[in-house]
Amino acid sequence: MKIKDVISHLEVLAPRFYVEDFDNTGLLTGEKTTDLTGILVTLDCLENVVDEAIENNCNLIVSFHPIIFSGLKHLQPNDYVRKAVVKAIKNDIAIYATHTALDLAKGGVSYRMAQEMGLNNVKTLIPKSQLIKKLVTYIPNDHFEKVKEALFTAGAGALGNYSECSFSIDGQGTFRGNERSNPQLGEALKRSTVQEKALSITFLPHLEAAVKAALINSHPYEEVSFEISTLENNYQNIGMGVIGELPKALETEDFLKKTKSVFKTGVVRSSLSRKRTIKKVALLGGSGAFAIKHALQSGADAYITADLKYHDFFQGQDLLLCDVGHYESEQFTKNLLHEYLKEKFSNFAVLCAQARTNPVNYF
Repeated sequence: MKIKDVISHLEVLAPRFYVEDFDNTGLLTGEKTTDLTGILVTLDCLENVVDEAIENNCNLIVSFHPIIFSGLKHLQPNDYVRKAVVKAIKNDIAIYATHTALDLAKGGVSYRMAQEMGLNNVKTLIPKSQLIKKLVTYIPNDHFEKVKEALFTAGAGALGNYSECSFSIDGQGTFRGNERSNPQLGEALKRSTVQEKALSITFLPHLEAAVKAALINSHPYEEVSFEISTLENNYQNIGMGVIGELPKALETEDFLKKTKSVFKTGVVRSSLSRKRTIKKVALLGGSGAFAIKHALQSGADAYITADLKYHDFFQGQDLLLCDVGHYESEQFTKNLLHEYLKEKFSNFAVLCAQARTNPVNYF
């Protein structure tokens, strides 16, 4: 087993194609082709986590936060970032970070928060728009099923809970090849009329290369006619934050007590909301001030996130804003990754880091 095999599974769970522009995800140290000895999962990759990996013979650390976030001008181990990176390199330990790839994925960070809170009817709070691609192509009737199946195999036609979705229209195609052409149907230098079907099929952008290859390789024509466009639709399976419902409404005070208990935090900073009962709850792991307006627009009674500033709380009159702390909001991510990798690699050591990485104390 190679490190690249683990990465392949991680990028199914959280495709890196959709990460935010500012982020630095993926393999930060090490080589994909190295033999795997064990996996250590952590929220942050600090020096004490690297020590734990060494102690447990794990040569791959899967971290939520990237320890290398911006450019490093030298590798002298004189701060917490370089100390961890240098020690990892010296001991041939690879570090892989998921960060916003897992933030945006369905079943990712915020979904796990909702699971811990026991919410029902959970969906993405801010689904990505202008993401879904549509392919339109034209296929002679005798080859239609073969091409369609090849596109399905490449991942086209699958969105959310549905797969093998397509739409077709019968029609006629015409073409005339020049003297250098070698048409599958008809003859060169003569106009040909062929019974064809127009096929429309959607796919996600990270599959575009595979979908194009499947089309070209399965289509009988020497020159394949197709067009790809981007749809305006929102895509529920990729986006930031979630919203769901408690099994039963709670009084505000009881809701705050539950939130404090679930997130094991020293304190919940909350707004002076006019809400007296809480039923509909929005959540977003990490720094979530930017999504307050989305939580309000969604009709949420409460919004659980982290890193809210003083002036952010003024927006919490018709919405109970709850800041549980950055680490606390994302702490279950480690469990999510551990459970996923444990299932995929049951014959290898997949450990949850025990080293403390929360930089905040409550006194």
